[in-house]
Amino acid sequence: MSSQTMPTEYLRVNGLHAFYGESHILHGVDFTVRRGELVTLLGRNGSGRTTTLKSILGLVGKRTGSIQLNGQEVIGMSTHRIARLGVGYCPEERGIFSSLSCEENLMLPPIVKSGGMSIEEIYDMFPNLKERRNSQGTRLSGGEQQMLAMGRILRTGAQLLLLDEITEGLAPVIVQAMGRAVRKLAERGFTIVLVEQNFRFAAPLADRHFVMEHGRIAEVIAKSELAANMNKLHDYLGV
Repeated sequence: MSSQTMPTEYLRVNGLHAFYGESHILHGVDFTVRRGELVTLLGRNGSGRTTTLKSILGLVGKRTGSIQLNGQEVIGMSTHRIARLGVGYCPEERGIFSSLSCEENLMLPPIVKSGGMSIEEIYDMFPNLKERRNSQGTRLSGGEQQMLAMGRILRTGAQLLLLDEITEGLAPVIVQAMGRAVRKLAERGFTIVLVEQNFRFAAPLADRHFVMEHGRIAEVIAKSELAANMNKLHDYLGV
């Protein structure tokens, strides 16, 4: 498809409010993500980053406002319908099925769109998984489980990847491997929204950083503006 017919804006969030029961978590979140762009949602715990990801997929109690994927409004859609528009979610809790082997876990999610990565392509990206393809989910290390959680959504054909704290609790060598994988996915044209506590991991990867505070986007900082805004980021994040 030519650039004239392909919309450059993949995700648009406007006036997004989200609730868990009586708790009002998001207070009018606004941001856009361009096709093929990698952005981060930065902020302290409780700022609304994970809730923003879950809201895009409809995984919160109640949400109001507007969420558009490729110009299509999805705020009223059920989660499975949104996923079938090409959205892959890698949650912080990973959700590995312990009774299944590594490869069975990889094969489990349905194909939602054409163009997903093959098992061999995923093994090329995460060689550890190829070595452990017959190992039970419970026998995988934390890093291998995170690679598996990532690999599962790459098979589905999703083009918008919502990645939540993918470096949480991982050894530095595994964090580096995850960084290489995310960079390769960006090079392949995936659109990525990354919630990340590890600023050193996120900083060199992202095109833009959305800083969240109290359930809103407080700052938008482009990669080229990072150096000039480090003091401000330190105040927001304590990094």
